[in-house]
Amino acid sequence: MIVYLEHVQELLERLRATQAEALGRAAEACAASIGGGNLVHLFGTGHGSFPALEAFPRSGSLVGFHPIVELPLSLLHHVHGDMGVPQYRFLHRQEGYGRAILESHRLDPADTLVLFSHSGINAVVLDMALMAGELGLTVVGVTSVSHSLAVAPRHSSGKRLCEVADVVIDTGAPLGDASVRLEGLAEPVAAISSPLAMAVVNALVAETARRLIERGTPPHVEVNLNLPRETSARAHNDAGYRQLWERLRRR
Repeated sequence: MIVYLEHVQELLERLRATQAEALGRAAEACAASIGGGNLVHLFGTGHGSFPALEAFPRSGSLVGFHPIVELPLSLLHHVHGDMGVPQYRFLHRQEGYGRAILESHRLDPADTLVLFSHSGINAVVLDMALMAGELGLTVVGVTSVSHSLAVAPRHSSGKRLCEVADVVIDTGAPLGDASVRLEGLAEPVAAISSPLAMAVVNALVAETARRLIERGTPPHVEVNLNLPRETSARAHNDAGYRQLWERLRRR
């Protein structure tokens, strides 16, 4: 087997074996928020924004999950020019920015906030975790605890995401994220935090759906449009978007 896939398989098995309880607690918080007519916000910077986008709107996703994506903290793929790497390096370490982002979303104490950060040490994510906690939201942190504890926090609170979140889901991704060492290269290649975070968010979606059914409030599920039922699927998804708008406009 290709060595990277072996690493993914090993860490997914570790995730299944060690994080079920944390995933269950996170799903319970999400189900309470969505079942109560509120929202589950999801956020990450850089590649941490990918799992937030995976949560909704996406085939198999649920109305009530609400990604927060700030383009200056996500689209750094040009490297140079507008929204480049230098701007990203500066912005995601600026205290106050995360609070400003959350202020624009009119949080409800009954909401849940899920934060994705491999290192769990940068200011924007810590701003959000601390502010959401102050407002009474349940905060879920998806992070690598081993990486986080190996480096110094960068927020003035002196805290890391794994020390602030109400529920911590530890991806187990290694220090530095890249996972494959090759003879002839000084640095490892192939980041592994993204597939682990994607697995976490989809596991969270599935378990939240199960718990919502048990509560008697089955969720509205986004369906795939690339099927023979495209016309009815579009109508189905549009009905879900209207439900989301109703949740948003009541704020």
